[in-house]
Amino acid sequence: MSDVKTIQDIFNEFEKQFNLRYHMSAEQRKAFNHIKDCRTEKLGYHKIVCDNCGYEKITYNSCRDRHCPLCQNFRKEQWTNERKSEVIGCKSFHVVLTLPKELDSLVLQNKKVLYSNMFKAAAEAVKKLCEDEKYMGATPAITAVLHTWGQNLDFHPHIHLIISAGGLTKDNKWKKSSEKFFVPVKILSKVFRGKFMSYLKDDYKNGKLAFYGDAEEYKNVNKFKILVNKLYGISWYSYIKKPFDNADAIIEYLARYTHKIAITDSRIVKVEYGKVFFKYKDYKDNSKRKIMSLEAVEFIRRFLMHILPTRFVKIRYYGINANRNKSTKLKLAQKLTNILNNPMYKKLTKAELLNKITKGKAFLCPVCNKETLRLENQDRMILNTA
Repeated sequence: MSDVKTIQDIFNEFEKQFNLRYHMSAEQRKAFNHIKDCRTEKLGYHKIVCDNCGYEKITYNSCRDRHCPLCQNFRKEQWTNERKSEVIGCKSFHVVLTLPKELDSLVLQNKKVLYSNMFKAAAEAVKKLCEDEKYMGATPAITAVLHTWGQNLDFHPHIHLIISAGGLTKDNKWKKSSEKFFVPVKILSKVFRGKFMSYLKDDYKNGKLAFYGDAEEYKNVNKFKILVNKLYGISWYSYIKKPFDNADAIIEYLARYTHKIAITDSRIVKVEYGKVFFKYKDYKDNSKRKIMSLEAVEFIRRFLMHILPTRFVKIRYYGINANRNKSTKLKLAQKLTNILNNPMYKKLTKAELLNKITKGKAFLCPVCNKETLRLENQDRMILNTA
């Protein structure tokens, strides 16, 4: 029996058992070690001192890895602050596109290639249909976020798309969409499937895919063709979620979900007899909150499935808010929707952001209650956080 309740503790306690059964990739080992060593003496420390009363505090450094449950808050706040100045003054739709389970083994072995294909296929499908006069006849702003997990930590790659309820026409006028999402989700799903499959077949033909383990059979071209035919013959599950009514709702969503990781410490209930017990939401049973258990080694294996390729960008922008359009089309869309230069959506300075996160206590000494704290020195190991 154990009172271990954090992912870091689980990694430390069960690492040897895991290594006896499984091999980590270089990317997984790197993230694993970062999480294991986060806020410990292994990563050095920094000292905070008060110039007024002499108070001192030594704090171990964080790993800053994007997969670490201890390091997401400041990263999330920084990113959300950057996006505040990029919202458009209209409601937005929220669509989720998923890959079928039949692709799991291939995707797990070709993450960088096939995750990239998911983004391309999703963005091209949405843009193509939105620009069709039959649906909207304008180019929207599209934010795409990759998630790879389900509530039980199993592999479930899917793309969240935030699509503006309106867009710029070819003659640069703002065109508002209908109140409900204007593209039938079945049509969107079919177009997404067609584009993804086109990229998949091209990658197979050009030798860009790896095949081993459960996917080794697809080295055989006939077996691969059988898989392709099966994928064309099934429906790819896609759905529409509740829309965002305004820019504030979009910012709130982005703040909560864009920097999510597979599971956080808050969901872990206990670790007992070599098993991890954690809370999850059962969507097949009216989203009831339940508790499930996994062997600790299996828990680690599932967590590591969701480690992203090094430097892989999991949040991307298309249409009006594509990087090349941010200084031109995005600004025009903001002007036409009466939100450009609105002080409510002004980006905060670093000092303002720090004060917001710490609720005004960033430099406040806990002893003398004066704003005279400063960072005196650091002993930091430089990390590449992928």
